[in-house]
Amino acid sequence: MSGDLVLITGATGHLGFRTLRFALEYGYNVRAVVRSEAKADKIKNNGVLRAMNKEAQLSFVVVPDFLTPGAFDEAVKDVKYILHIASPMATKVPDGEKDLEKFFVPAAVQGTIGVLESAKKAGTVKRVVVTSSVVSVMPLSAIMAPSDDVFSAESRLPDPQGPFNHVFVAYAASKTAAFNKAEAWIKSEKPGFDVIHIHPSFILGRDDLAETTQDFQTVVNRMVVNQALNQVGPSYASMVNNFNYVDDTARIHVLALDPKVAGNQSFLVSNRGQDGMTWDDTKIIIDRHYLERVQDGTLPNTGKMGTVVGKVDIKKTEDTFGFKLASYETCVISVMDHYLELLKKEKNA
Repeated sequence: MSGDLVLITGATGHLGFRTLRFALEYGYNVRAVVRSEAKADKIKNNGVLRAMNKEAQLSFVVVPDFLTPGAFDEAVKDVKYILHIASPMATKVPDGEKDLEKFFVPAAVQGTIGVLESAKKAGTVKRVVVTSSVVSVMPLSAIMAPSDDVFSAESRLPDPQGPFNHVFVAYAASKTAAFNKAEAWIKSEKPGFDVIHIHPSFILGRDDLAETTQDFQTVVNRMVVNQALNQVGPSYASMVNNFNYVDDTARIHVLALDPKVAGNQSFLVSNRGQDGMTWDDTKIIIDRHYLERVQDGTLPNTGKMGTVVGKVDIKKTEDTFGFKLASYETCVISVMDHYLELLKKEKNA
């Protein structure tokens, strides 16, 4: 309800920051978990956030290490709702990292379970919304090659077994492990709050924390930009065609706090996959909306990326939250408008 205190983790990320803004717009008081004061300053000083004039609704708590036992105990005091979005991202692996299992899995699992345990201790929490992923309910076999199976928020995968020799495989394993462990924890602990898991596919759209064109390489938006720039690397030679608009996913996180939405369930946020979208649609959309930039060479728009059709059922999501999820064209325009805006600033600097 408006005015209730919401704790958000991951607010310095693409999805987390947009979710924080939606929470403020919907009238919630927000306490954002950050790892340092510098991270808090990055949020406070963001121009889009400052323009909202919501400073009175926003506070911060520093938790340097999410894996420390009881790390969130102080952060959750007096909190009614939690949006747990923080998790290691496949686009932000440190150079030279060799042990992918160690980098991804403990952080995802212990971070989620730590939040749930602290929420149970607090006694004030009514609902926790956790950001999972489509890869926690859709196997890698269906992501890498066509499948006749249709996956839903009720699909489940077995616990992954390492070691993992690819970043995306390790990331998928971390999301699956965290999801499975959270469901098992809820069943065994029977907390006084409920939990909702949100399973987004590839998140695309304007990232208002991005300050340079290079920042696009640290989020999934690079899948759009690099096609426009003809810089598609081998890791993205072919990808499953499941995407979502960041505004949709962020909004659903906040709407999921409404007690009218039944707890202890999951929601997929994605296109359906079998709707005909291909990654090479990017070229058509860019030609349609940015032809002048294509003709002057700013956007070569010659990149190609193969498409694997990933079939998912999102009827429950659209029926529950009452709106249709955005098109791929909406996502591309959002990304490219922002990219060209920052490119112009860099050229004029």
